[in-house]
Amino acid sequence: MDKEVSLNPNQLVCHLNKPSRDFSRADIVRFIEERGIRQINFRYVGGDGRLKTLNFVINNRRHLEHVLSTGERVDGSSLFSYISATSSDLYVVPRFRTAFVNPFNEIPTIDMLCSYFTSNGEPLESAPESLVRRAHDVLKQKTGVTFQAMGELEYYLISEIDSIYPIVQQKGYHESHPFSKWGCVRREALKVISEMGGSIKYGHAEVGNIIHDDQEMVQHEIEFLPEDVEVAADQLVLAKWAIREIAYKYGLEVSFAPKIIVGHAGSGMHVHTRLLRNGESVMVQDGRLSDDARRMIAGFLTLAPSLTAFGNTVPTSFLRLVPHQEAPTAICWGDRNRSVLVRVPLGWLGVSDMIRRVNPLEPPARDESTRDNQTVELRSPDGSANVHQLLAGMAVAVRQGLENPDALNIAEKLYVSTDASKVADLEQLPASCYEAAQRLLAQREIYEKDGVFPADMIDKLAAQLQAYDDKGLSEKLYGNEQELKKLVSRFLHCG
Repeated sequence: MDKEVSLNPNQLVCHLNKPSRDFSRADIVRFIEERGIRQINFRYVGGDGRLKTLNFVINNRRHLEHVLSTGERVDGSSLFSYISATSSDLYVVPRFRTAFVNPFNEIPTIDMLCSYFTSNGEPLESAPESLVRRAHDVLKQKTGVTFQAMGELEYYLISEIDSIYPIVQQKGYHESHPFSKWGCVRREALKVISEMGGSIKYGHAEVGNIIHDDQEMVQHEIEFLPEDVEVAADQLVLAKWAIREIAYKYGLEVSFAPKIIVGHAGSGMHVHTRLLRNGESVMVQDGRLSDDARRMIAGFLTLAPSLTAFGNTVPTSFLRLVPHQEAPTAICWGDRNRSVLVRVPLGWLGVSDMIRRVNPLEPPARDESTRDNQTVELRSPDGSANVHQLLAGMAVAVRQGLENPDALNIAEKLYVSTDASKVADLEQLPASCYEAAQRLLAQREIYEKDGVFPADMIDKLAAQLQAYDDKGLSEKLYGNEQELKKLVSRFLHCG
C-alpha cells in the first residue's frame, strides 16, 4: 500500500486508496454512493478570514453530478466588503482534493473547500485562495523555489474554575492532566483536524494558565507540519473552525485573541517556513544555515513592519507585542532566541543516532540528512491574522529577500544573540493598527508587484486598520483596567 495512504486518517483517502491530490469527481460520487452520504457542504473563506458554509441535500445522482460539475452562485457583496451589490454574483466551485467527511454532522456529510470565480468564469483575483496561490506562483516563477509553511495555533479555553488540582498561573507548559485542563478538547481537535486532511505535528498545553474572577483560562497549542503555502493557509482556517466547534460542544468558550488578560501570556500564531528547490530543502548547506535561508530571513525583516498589517489586525495585537516578553518587538533574528522576530529553532544539525543511545537494541542509524527538519520561524503574527493574506505577504517577503543583492548583509547586520529588547538601535515593529497601516502603504509597491496583491485590497485593509484610531492606545489605557477589559472583550473572538 502507498505510504501516503497507509494509516491516513482521512476516510476518503483510505476508502478510495489514493492520496487526496488525485481525487476526481468520479471518486467523490463513488464514495458518496458506497458510504451512504446524504449531504454536501461547500466551504469557502470570506473577506473576514472565516470559513463560510453552503449546505446541499443530495436529491439523486444527476443532481449530485450537477452540483459537483458546476458549483453554485453566492452573493459576493455579503462575503467581501469591496464587492458592489450591483455586480455581486460569484461562483463557488469545489476543489475535490479538499474533500473530507464532516466530523460534526449527525447526517453523513462530505465537505469540500471551494474557489471563487467571477461572472465571466475567471478566478476572483482578490479571493483568499487566489491571492496566496498567485503569490506562490510568482515566487516559484521568479526564483525557482517552493515556499512551505507550518502554523502554530495557540488558544485559550475558558471555563468555570475547577477546584480539584487547581491550575498554577503561567506554569502550564506541556503540563499533563489533571494539572492541565481540557486536554480532551485538544486531543479531539487533533483527531478531527487530521481526519479533515490537516497535517498535524503535535499538540500540547501551553504556558498560559489564568485565574480571573470566577473563570480559569487554560492555553493550548496545535502545531502543523510543513505544507505548500496554499495548503497551509487552508489548514489553519479549517483548524480554527474545528476547535471552535469542539469547544462549543463541551460548553466552553475558546479564544485565539492575541491578549485576553493584560499581564498574562498572549496567544501568537507563529509561522515556521522552509524553502524547497526541485523537491529538496535548501535550508541547510555544509552543516549551517544556507544563504537562501538567510536571504529569506532578510526578506521577512525588510517587510516586517508591513506584515503586521496582515498578521496583527486588531488593537489588542499590540498589547501582546510589548518589550521584555517572548512576543517580539525589535526587528532582528537569532538562533533559538525567543526574544527575536525571526527565530532559527533547533534543526537536528550536528546530532546523530540519539535514538540508538536511548534504545540500545536499535541498529546503527542510516546516514540520512536532517536538513529537511530545519525551519525559520516568524514570531509576530497572532490569531487575529487574515491567514491567506498573511501567508501571501510572507511569500512576497521571501521573493524580496531572494532577489535583494544586499540581503546577506541585512541578515548579518540584524543578527542578535542576546535579549533583543536590550539591543539599541534596532528598528521596532509598529505599535498599533494605525501605524501598521501606514507601514503597509509605505511598502505597498512590493506587494503589488507583478499583480500579486490588488491595489484596492491594500487600500481597503489600510482603511480598516486606520479606522481603529488606536495610535498610542496602549499608553492611553495604561492602568485603566476597566477600559482594557472592554477592549479585550471586544476582540475576544477575532480571527
